[in-house]
Amino acid sequence: MENLITLIQLIAVFLAAIILGNWFSSEAKKCKAKGEPVYRAYLTTPGILILLIIIGLPILVWFLKK
Repeated sequence: MENLITLIQLIAVFLAAIILGNWFSSEAKKCKAKGEPVYRAYLTTPGILILLIIIGLPILVWFLKK
């Protein structure tokens, strides 16, 4: 039973990552089609979420290990 719960949690995280990645990809394509700079995609909602995750997770792990 414990393995099933762990598997469901892993699937949920992977699905969230796929959804966020696709959302960011579509925003990046929109920015590219408009001729905007490459970094402009990171100033959209999915871009900001990705940056927060990239920066926030190592900090969170560091705080939890202390």
